[in-house]
Amino acid sequence: MGRFNSPLILGGALVLGACATTVPDIYTGANPGFADVASQTQTAIGKRAVFAQSQAENKAVQKEVTQMVYRKTISAETAVQVALLNNRGLQASYANVGLSAAEAWQQSTPENPVVSIGLLGIGAAELGAYRAIEGMIATNILNAKTRKQRMALADVNFRAAQLMAVNDTLALAHQTRRAWIEAVAAFEAVGHLNRALATSDAGSELARKLGETGALGRAGQAREQAFNAELAGQLAQARLGASRAKENLTRLMGLWGADVEFYVPDALPPLPRSAGQVTNVESKALRNRVDLRVAKLGLEAQAAAFGLTDQTRLVTDLEIIAGFETEREAEGGDVETSTTPQLELEFAIPIYDSGKARMRKAELAYLQAANVLAENAVNVRSEARGAEVAYHASYKIARHYRDVLVPLRKTVEDEGLLSYNGMITSTFELLTDVREKLGAQMDAANAKRDFYMAQADLTAAIYGGGADNSGGTEGGATLAAGGGAGH
Repeated sequence: MGRFNSPLILGGALVLGACATTVPDIYTGANPGFADVASQTQTAIGKRAVFAQSQAENKAVQKEVTQMVYRKTISAETAVQVALLNNRGLQASYANVGLSAAEAWQQSTPENPVVSIGLLGIGAAELGAYRAIEGMIATNILNAKTRKQRMALADVNFRAAQLMAVNDTLALAHQTRRAWIEAVAAFEAVGHLNRALATSDAGSELARKLGETGALGRAGQAREQAFNAELAGQLAQARLGASRAKENLTRLMGLWGADVEFYVPDALPPLPRSAGQVTNVESKALRNRVDLRVAKLGLEAQAAAFGLTDQTRLVTDLEIIAGFETEREAEGGDVETSTTPQLELEFAIPIYDSGKARMRKAELAYLQAANVLAENAVNVRSEARGAEVAYHASYKIARHYRDVLVPLRKTVEDEGLLSYNGMITSTFELLTDVREKLGAQMDAANAKRDFYMAQADLTAAIYGGGADNSGGTEGGATLAAGGGAGH
């Protein structure tokens, strides 16, 4: 009887044991990486982010959302918070963080060895069941050698997925805030037109009665009626626009069913007393912009990929196969058994592909990522400066309309009405005054809307999530709920 002695197999097992690594807990938790996403969101815009992964968690979120919006007049802050809790697209982005964590976990796990067992000479005469048995165990040596580089690349991709989730969160918050401003401003315009139409209705009725007495000609009556008809058409268009704006807000908040029964205020809040101090916008943007940090990680990922390509430039696959062969022979009625160890090495011969093309691709990919990062840095600076200028300029414009133009138009209308009552001003002039006052009020409302839009854009320019790069408000008033009963 031969003796089994396979030090090579034992050595191979030890090599496999040495290849085993501990998987970091950050990749294996219930919500891998999401704590950082929630923390960065809280720091940037002061809002809570939730990743619901079970039916119970979804029900709890749905109940909270219903309590926040059902038959209530919501503020911009409420709208943003509801969107972060309830938007399904954002939940999909959070799931991508978990997918990247699972990929990093996979790369941290050594590749399973492959075991093969073979029987030779089955049914051989005088030997019983078989003549020889072979056992082999194969492992990819190159996989173990490059695991460090692959883990580094997977970790970079994991951190990039976290930042992309933060950027998606900030983008949704920015879009929702702008949608709320747009919806409230649209209903404010409806209010202005409603009041103007009520005044016009009274004027039109007066013109009709004056026409019956002969005190007002047909031309004067027609002017009153035409103005009244124009206002009615504008009001219908404004109501349609307000309805669409509110529906856009509803969609961003992820609402459906009974939850769509919410209201927005009749008007945007008044302008703050001052625009506040906004300093070092460029440096804040360079320090906080999430999309810029993603670009930096892109450069880091290309560096890790370059290292992996360099490791596998010549040899792309290297396997070591260790095992044994036990052979049985019949001699003189006895069965002799002998066992011999085996060792094989398999690899691709770099005859045609020397790896130079892959190295060149890796070098150019790194150069590309470096240029993208440099361009993003320039763009971030420019966007921050532009947002700061727009913020201050829009505040000055809105104050000009509120403090200068609207009071002047009101004075003109009041004096014109007195002159009309005194038979000095004609109907045509009075209608012109009313139309111009309405235009000034609409312009003032639009200017106020533009200011609050610029305020939201300034936050996005500092932290990310704006329209150009798919926070706590800097240097301005917190957007309150506004006034009125809502719509």
